[in-house]
Amino acid sequence: MSISDSTSSQPSDERPRAESGGESGGESPQAADTLESETLESDAINAGTLAEAIAAVGLQIDTAAIERLDAYRAALWAWNEKLNLTRHTTLEKFVTRDLVDTLALSEQIPAGQRVLDVGAGGGVPGVPLAILRSDLKIILCESVTKKANALQAILAESGLKIPVYAARLETVLETERFDTLIARAVAPLWKFMFWLRPHAARYERLVLIKGPGWVEERGEARHRGYAKGFDLRKLAEYPTPRSTAISTVLSLTPSSKPSGPPPSAARFPTRRR
Repeated sequence: MSISDSTSSQPSDERPRAESGGESGGESPQAADTLESETLESDAINAGTLAEAIAAVGLQIDTAAIERLDAYRAALWAWNEKLNLTRHTTLEKFVTRDLVDTLALSEQIPAGQRVLDVGAGGGVPGVPLAILRSDLKIILCESVTKKANALQAILAESGLKIPVYAARLETVLETERFDTLIARAVAPLWKFMFWLRPHAARYERLVLIKGPGWVEERGEARHRGYAKGFDLRKLAEYPTPRSTAISTVLSLTPSSKPSGPPPSAARFPTRRR
């Protein structure tokens, strides 16, 4: 597996560390004031509308798209009370995590592509991407039947027409072909390599969002023996608004046809993630 970085700078892969509040390790008055200010700002964002939250973070999204996003958000949160579909249940989190991540993916996808959202869950990033990029053909893939059914209901209540496959990725790729696969918070890199290895002719690349742990995941994939035949590229790196968290956009591309069977997943105990 090769790894390259298309960005001009070489930022650290480590998450930024917060400075100590003093020799005793206590919180400084300045830090306390900053925390209180950020809390008040968060409260203000969450008490407003989605349009106001988007403006507060500085995103540029047209009014019609915001209305569709808000209808989807409302339906998602209502269904989330019945079934665990998302942890981002405030306007601030919906904007700074779900929409920011979706926009980061969008920048890496050329116009007119056929895109499969792998492990769609409640629909992020596939549904927001479909709303923001009408030029793309988005299809959602969710292997857990009850989540797939909930997702179909959410789309119906939101007035959105996006196909949902209630099937595993490997099953979908047996009969369908896509330009780009997308994923967020689904599985470690080695699992994607295991799933995708037999289906190199069915997709051009996988574009996914990872946190700082992607470097460890790359090492694990090499150690497990799944990395051969794939090119891993870092496409972009960006901060999460109103947070110290850094996210990375990666692409995983089949570099050659696999020779021989893949390593058996049974050989390796799955680590908790």
